[in-house]
Amino acid sequence: MRDRTLITTGAIGAVIAVICCMTPLLVVVFGAVGLTAWLAKADYVLIPALILCLALGAFGLYRRRMHQR
Repeated sequence: MRDRTLITTGAIGAVIAVICCMTPLLVVVFGAVGLTAWLAKADYVLIPALILCLALGAFGLYRRRMHQR
């Protein structure tokens, strides 16, 4: 995988995970629709996804820096 692709994928994944971590807001919105049971275990998935995406972006930046030397 190219370094730029790793950085882009990590950044986009981190942004999506951060947006999804706003579960209190989602609970209110989904509560109005009747879908709050879906969010019961959301934090158990979103926090590791955020960490993984941030690590992927950091790895891409590391590879880019080492490749430039």
